Amino acid sequence: MNDHSLRFRAARPIRSPLAPRPRPAPKPVLVVLHQEQSTPGRVGRLLQARGHALDIRKPRYGDPLPRTMRDHAGAMIFGGPMSANDPDDFVKAEIDWIGTCLKENAPFLGICLGAQMLTRHLGGTVYPHAEGRAEVGYYGLDPTDTGRSHAVEAGFAWPKTVYQWHREGFDCPKGAECLATGGDFPVQAIRAGGKAYGIQFHPEVTPAMMCRWSVRGHERTLMPGAQLRHLHLEGWYQHDPAIRLWLDAFLDHWLKVPAGAEAATS
Repeated sequence: MNDHSLRFRAARPIRSPLAPRPRPAPKPVLVVLHQEQSTPGRVGRLLQARGHALDIRKPRYGDPLPRTMRDHAGAMIFGGPMSANDPDDFVKAEIDWIGTCLKENAPFLGICLGAQMLTRHLGGTVYPHAEGRAEVGYYGLDPTDTGRSHAVEAGFAWPKTVYQWHREGFDCPKGAECLATGGDFPVQAIRAGGKAYGIQFHPEVTPAMMCRWSVRGHERTLMPGAQLRHLHLEGWYQHDPAIRLWLDAFLDHWLKVPAGAEAATS
């Protein structure tokens, strides 16, 4: 008898058709920053806690932006000391690139400068306050009727007071809807399409970031309308719990994959 006839292949494990298929690992989130020491702060930590790696890119220093959002769960453009009106090549490139997210209906969040870039992409105007005023510190937030309805649908509650650090604002551009208003800079949150958001305020800020900003940018705290540094830290303890709850629920909504799309990738 041939010895080879006695050899048996190991049986492959039989997978029950009723057993749930393993979920694929969450895709990374693209994070666009504008300074060498910038971080995504609390937003980054919450994304990582949800299993998303952070694909951090800084076009200002030569990092390219992806041609498609196919390999990312979403994209965020954070703030910076520059203006969306600046002529720098990287500013123009980021503004143009936002169209990639809009065309693919990929989740996009612009924070402060990122919101102003979204506005510029949509054809809107970004401008300083007519009286040179700034919002630096904690300021009230007033959802519009559209914003309140959207919050109910999305499952989050707007905070009443938010942390700001900007001296430019914008009107709600064509193709977007205003979700929240404020004082010196009336438009505070917008949505374009189903997945693109722009907010003037900074939910990512941590106490360490707040201290760093208010020391390095001390002159901003002295502008008309701005709040002195000690008021920022006092405001943190008073207002941040509601901001944290909003951010946690907003990210769940922002990252939610439509049922059809999830089935297509499983």
